Amino acid sequence: MNANRRIRVMEIIARMNVGGPATQVMGLYRGLDRDAFDHRLYTGSVGEGESDRLRDADLPVRYVPGLHRAVSAGGDPRALAFLVREMREFRPHVVHTRTSKAGVLGRLAAALSRVGAGRAHVYHGHLLHGYFSPAARAAYTATERLLAPVTHRLVTVGTRVRDELLAAGIGRPEQYVVIPPGVDPAPAPSREDARAALGLPGDVPVVAFVGRLTQVKRPDRLADTAHILLRRFPACRFLVCGGGELREDLERRVARERGSFDFLGWRDDVETVYAAADVVLLTSDNEGTPLTLVEAGMAGTPVVATEVGSVAEVVRHGETGLLAPPDAAELAERTGRLLADPALARRMGDAAREWTASSFGVRRLVADTEALYRSLRDPPARRASTDGGVR
Repeated sequence: MNANRRIRVMEIIARMNVGGPATQVMGLYRGLDRDAFDHRLYTGSVGEGESDRLRDADLPVRYVPGLHRAVSAGGDPRALAFLVREMREFRPHVVHTRTSKAGVLGRLAAALSRVGAGRAHVYHGHLLHGYFSPAARAAYTATERLLAPVTHRLVTVGTRVRDELLAAGIGRPEQYVVIPPGVDPAPAPSREDARAALGLPGDVPVVAFVGRLTQVKRPDRLADTAHILLRRFPACRFLVCGGGELREDLERRVARERGSFDFLGWRDDVETVYAAADVVLLTSDNEGTPLTLVEAGMAGTPVVATEVGSVAEVVRHGETGLLAPPDAAELAERTGRLLADPALARRMGDAAREWTASSFGVRRLVADTEALYRSLRDPPARRASTDGGVR
């Protein structure tokens, strides 16, 4: 395709740390048709102590001065001015924003630059539950309500996330597009090799938690669930893969059972953690469509998870894993059910591998996103309801 005919896309994300949004950006960037799309990635810097997904990646990127996760009286205006200048120079057909801060600044910049680009904002989850104080949550909701009318497509990773945003008065139904996440994980090792690599016995039950140790993920609930399980399965080992501000708090909570816990920090070979586990446990108060559960399924490991956000769109209850209310006793009961019945766990793991591979592959993500970009390329399509293969 002639370079002048390519669809110019300006994608903006606050930071490329370890997490679902950055994983989606990397998979999308590598899979896009370069003959059809001229895609530029703009991002801020990661916070202190956070892992930078771009450190060893081969993605070209443009760093936005002043763009950070937190609100900044000095940084935010600098970032906004920089984005306006870049838009006027690049003249994108599509401005594609992800994460709350980048969504605000990117959409404001698109309006101020007057380049006429189609605007799409992705909600990888939402901040309506479990993140903010009531006052901060009200401010977030009010901001998103104001920005929705200047956004052509509001993209969510699951239908329940979409429905909760609509219930909060954010946008109109016809603006929404559901594009589930897509991943292409590294092949998982065998159970035996994975346990050998992590120094685990081959004959003990193993439960893995993969994610940020932050309030919304409820590591305190993980500790309470573990306490209950260890009374029934005293040899059980718990793998905690991730980091965050609540790591020390979690370590204090499990001090009496410290020998049952392995704190692994952030790992690049997370597939090894999934393969070593009999069950992957998610204890969150709020989620979008968690990539942890998709990756666990692709490794053939069943999941026990709180039924929040769009978790039920990844985990088929009773088929690929088990869902529970956000309660430690309920989570422990369902996890214990799988630990006590290895044959059931294997059947669910096999079903999870088949389901996630067919529904959450990166090729599908790329195809859906390319259809989104094409729908935004021509002004009439921006006002129409979405079609063209995007769900």
